[in-house]
Amino acid sequence: MLRCPKLFHRRQNSKKFLLIFAVVAFLLIFFVIITVKHADRNGRKCFLPPMTMSCKDNLLPDITEDGKIPTPGKTILFHETSCSEDQIIKLNSRQACAIESAAKMNPDWDVFVMFVSPVGFLNKTILPLIDALTFYDNIHFRNVNLWKYAANTPISEWFRDGRIFHSSYLISHVSDFLRYLSLYKWGGTYLDLDVIVKVKFDTVAANYAGAQEEDYVGAGIINLDHDGCGHEIAEMCLNDFQINFDGDDWAKNGPGVITRVLGQVCQTNKSLLMTRERCRGFKLFPISAFYAIPWQDWRYFFNEEKTKEVLDTLNNQSIIVHFWNKFSSQERVRVGDNSAYGQLADQYCPNVYRSSGEFF
Repeated sequence: MLRCPKLFHRRQNSKKFLLIFAVVAFLLIFFVIITVKHADRNGRKCFLPPMTMSCKDNLLPDITEDGKIPTPGKTILFHETSCSEDQIIKLNSRQACAIESAAKMNPDWDVFVMFVSPVGFLNKTILPLIDALTFYDNIHFRNVNLWKYAANTPISEWFRDGRIFHSSYLISHVSDFLRYLSLYKWGGTYLDLDVIVKVKFDTVAANYAGAQEEDYVGAGIINLDHDGCGHEIAEMCLNDFQINFDGDDWAKNGPGVITRVLGQVCQTNKSLLMTRERCRGFKLFPISAFYAIPWQDWRYFFNEEKTKEVLDTLNNQSIIVHFWNKFSSQERVRVGDNSAYGQLADQYCPNVYRSSGEFF
């Protein structure tokens, strides 16, 4: 039986092509798996506690193991989620200012500053900003083992699965995860590290956040009580976080969570309608309370020609000032200048401001 040469060669070429395609596909899948595992290991390693006891002895106590725990409903919560390579506790001037302003204005509240990458006071390091904060008896520095901290909560299984460590915005998304988890565990007031607190929180009824835009709730300042409505909302936030988590979306897992949850609780997406009567005791403050200077105008805080305008706006309406670190972190304030940021720092975080050196 005669074979058609062209047909025979076509079949042979097809087999070769399929074999090459299968090999390439296998190698590609293998590469993706290895890359994901490598990224996962790199993501996790920043937050893993040290293995040796000699290292542990020099670190801050872990909040899950220390005798002093946050006072439920009356604690101010800060989280530092960046990765520390040398395990030395670090805060920049503006982060330390946020902490001092909270402690100064609320001496009867605990202020817990939690570090997710294990740190401590190693080799008697000189840390002027940390020393400036030790003046306040109500400030407590703690490490936090994320796995232990999440145990026995509604999000523990999701966290153990490790999906968060594949995030494109790992530091931000760990911060988002931690704010809702801490509010679930303790209640109290979560604050971003780029704020200045102007009031005593005892003067503000529990369970609140602030509108950032007309139909968008900011996640930089959230207060929830440790029981009742506040605790229910915290649990809803944890559930929403894991159901809707998107590692490629910077905002969906932070402000997106509290925005969606309040939409359910209040049965409206309009911030002006989110009153305590409609929202089961939760209040959404107007934009002017926490975000009076919008992110588009962040430079106003540093422009001496805008100082009076900024301070007049804040003095009339604001409870907390938010400085939009995502945009403003590289802008410098010369200590003693007449910028609005400098004026506010001198008033609300004087120890830190004067310990900052030439620039704040």
